[in-house]
Amino acid sequence: MSGKRLLAAGVGLAGTLALSFAGPARADVTDDLLRQLREKGILSQGEYNVLLDRKRAEEKATAQGVQSQPTVSPAQAIDPSTMIQRTESGVGFRVGEVEVKLSGSINGYYVHEWGDDNPGAVVGGLAGAGDSTSIRNGLLPGFLKFDITTVQDGWEVGAHFGIYPGINSVSWDNGANSPGVPAALATSGIDFRQTYLTIARPELGELKIGRDIGLFGSEAILNDITLLSVGTAGGNAAPSNTSLGRIGLGYVYTDFQPQITYTTPSFAGFQAAVGVFQPLVTAGANEVNDEPGFQAELTYDLGSAGFVQGLGGKLWASMITQDHDPVGTVGGYRGTGYDVGAKLTFGPAGFVGYYYTGEGLGTTGLFILATDAAGNERDSDGFYVQGSFEVMPKLTLAASYGESRLDLAPGEVNPTLLDVNKSWVGQVQYALTDWVTLIGEYINTTSEAQNGNEIDSDAIALGAILFF
Repeated sequence: MSGKRLLAAGVGLAGTLALSFAGPARADVTDDLLRQLREKGILSQGEYNVLLDRKRAEEKATAQGVQSQPTVSPAQAIDPSTMIQRTESGVGFRVGEVEVKLSGSINGYYVHEWGDDNPGAVVGGLAGAGDSTSIRNGLLPGFLKFDITTVQDGWEVGAHFGIYPGINSVSWDNGANSPGVPAALATSGIDFRQTYLTIARPELGELKIGRDIGLFGSEAILNDITLLSVGTAGGNAAPSNTSLGRIGLGYVYTDFQPQITYTTPSFAGFQAAVGVFQPLVTAGANEVNDEPGFQAELTYDLGSAGFVQGLGGKLWASMITQDHDPVGTVGGYRGTGYDVGAKLTFGPAGFVGYYYTGEGLGTTGLFILATDAAGNERDSDGFYVQGSFEVMPKLTLAASYGESRLDLAPGEVNPTLLDVNKSWVGQVQYALTDWVTLIGEYINTTSEAQNGNEIDSDAIALGAILFF
């Protein structure tokens, strides 16, 4: 008799024994079953003896007070709170009521820039000087984001962490995004941009506390085609963790900032957010600011209105205001900025238009070159327009143009101060896979000073970006 037959018989016997021992002993039923299996030839005499002896031992153990373990179904044996399940979308898993999701990106580009050999001075200019070659990150460094969410007492609770490492080596003189150091034994920077918690209810909205992207100017960069590529290189001879993209060439960088922000639920396509922010000092100034910064944003989802069949996108407006208090001097100023924008999609075509203006807002970054040496505010404004078209499945052509302008403060004499940074970008994207996009790009950047000094540069970028 084979082992398989013995095993099958043993399984059948185990089930019978379980029934027998659940109540009063029913030895006669089990004995009859074994006898029938032997008589039908399913069990040999030897196998019959083995199983009968095993049954007798069970009965003896029971009589001596050693109870058999109760039979437990698989459903009863598994505690749902300890189960690990795959999430319905993305890369992640669930453990009971807790969901863990991972997302990330990696990119790299070959960039060659041709710049003016003997440029005039432009303080705040972004065009490159001289010729240079690099293998570098684009506007995005790499990133790895962890989102851990659950529902507790009716509240949707989340913990969020975003780590942004670059591929280029940096000096660390000014943090992870300090000037590049393309030398042996140097190391890249890891920028921990995001650490925040969220508490939400669908009917009440969401509260965010921690460090995350700001409200003012966030839609400008998130809808910019150079977010996925290089745009204006910025320091291409010794690249840092990121390029400039269109930062300072159509919008002011929103930045990642400590904040407490509330976002409403969506009402007929409208959604608002308002927050208090860590007050930022004016670049190069000595300030102790006793009031927080304030930012707000209003968005409208065009798809919710159904004005035109197939038309999608959004409209938005945002603002920022913050008081600045210099140490040891009289006065101070309030930096304020406003922006409006629109993103429209229709079939394979897309369009983005954006404009900002500010007083004491600065250019390129928040409150950079925002005032003269005496603390008088400079006005600034800028815009960009962008179009894209999917000419065939997976292949998209795109182009954009933008400017950022800075005015002198009233009565200021500063001939080499930036007047305008502007750039043209032409781009080709090919979606190689769901994760990987190949990108080729041409960029022309021009910086002009108040006195007419000019720097002009051209660049090409070829590479790829991966998202998961």
